[in-house]
Amino acid sequence: MLALMRADKHEICLHIANNPQVELELLEKATYRKVNYYTIHGTARLFARLMWRRNIRQARVPIPAGFPLKNFWDFPTIGLDRAAYANSTARTVELAEKSISQGEVLHVHPEWLFQKGKLNHRGPYYEALRTILEVDKELEGLAIRKKGYAKIASYAGMGNYSTLEYERDFVPTEEFGEKLAERGVDIFTFIERSWSFKLSNPSKNWVKAKDNIGLLEVTAYQEWWDKIGKKTRNMVRKAEKSGVTTTVIEPNEKLAEGIWRIYNETPLRQGRRFPYYGIRLPIVMNGVMSSRNSTYVGAFLQDELVGFIQIVHGDNISIISQILSMQKFWDKAVNNALLAKAIEVCAKKHVKWVMYGRMGNHPSLDSFKLSNGFTKFYLARYYVPLTKKGRISTILKLHRDLKDVLPQRMKGLLLRVFNWVNRPK
Repeated sequence: MLALMRADKHEICLHIANNPQVELELLEKATYRKVNYYTIHGTARLFARLMWRRNIRQARVPIPAGFPLKNFWDFPTIGLDRAAYANSTARTVELAEKSISQGEVLHVHPEWLFQKGKLNHRGPYYEALRTILEVDKELEGLAIRKKGYAKIASYAGMGNYSTLEYERDFVPTEEFGEKLAERGVDIFTFIERSWSFKLSNPSKNWVKAKDNIGLLEVTAYQEWWDKIGKKTRNMVRKAEKSGVTTTVIEPNEKLAEGIWRIYNETPLRQGRRFPYYGIRLPIVMNGVMSSRNSTYVGAFLQDELVGFIQIVHGDNISIISQILSMQKFWDKAVNNALLAKAIEVCAKKHVKWVMYGRMGNHPSLDSFKLSNGFTKFYLARYYVPLTKKGRISTILKLHRDLKDVLPQRMKGLLLRVFNWVNRPK
């Protein structure tokens, strides 16, 4: 953080705990910077005053006469760590940039950069700060998850970034690995997009595994239509005869409201708890309005949105990110109509490859993909150990997901067990 600070824009402020003069000297010595402002660490609770070795009758340490620093709170301010706790990253950045333009001072507590303070409602604010300072752009969309006792990072994130690793070719550099290791990441994983890119001379330290996606080669819509089976074509026709129309929609509030209604139609889908059930409209609105490189196709019955599909466009590929329709209209083959329209859109954009998730974990969904011309395409996934903990995890093969190492014949049984356990939630 010190390296990112500019003398003309950023200040270090002394946050006084007990002894103003001693702490000022310590801070300047530790940071090699002149400190000009102070704040006081308030301790309203009696236990906190004892913990901080404070006079139990004093909520705040008194500032001695002639103390050389100015009070930071003389300025209008906004706390980025508090804003990040209460808002999405996009909303936090919006609030911060608006405040800065109005002459307010943005301030942070460094310890909540990556951590979340549930008692004091602060952080983590790294993503917002990184965006505001326009640094670490290669870390945008990176997701970190705990696997065993190691942390694994990838571009297969959540929400608007869930398809990022499939959208572009990426080979990690040594500097990139060092940045991740500094942030506590033990392993970085990425794929080789072998339909368009071949990795030459991968490092011997990288662990290679087999992965797959559902992939469709598109030359023209009519050719796709002729290739798919008669049953699938009849399903698309059935949707048309039932009055279902499909069209490309611009991301707007009306679309977000329609998607929100679809999310909240039922708590169960495919026999398991649906994770988006109960989601609030502002969250859906933010997701739709901030979506990147996307085309939305809506399915309508009269004027009601009864299904939608989101297509994310990447480098030499388009990706079916979401496809969902109302369960009460499943007899009208809405999803078939949506997917047919998506293929038409991609063909018009001269997209050669269309991807639809992974295959092998959901039998009914796999069957739907196969019937629409998608095939299982194998590709290489690499795991890059960045720390000692990461190296041990890859040696012991603790980095792989259980669903990827189980025999295919066991997955169907375990999926039914998982759905049964998951339903009461």
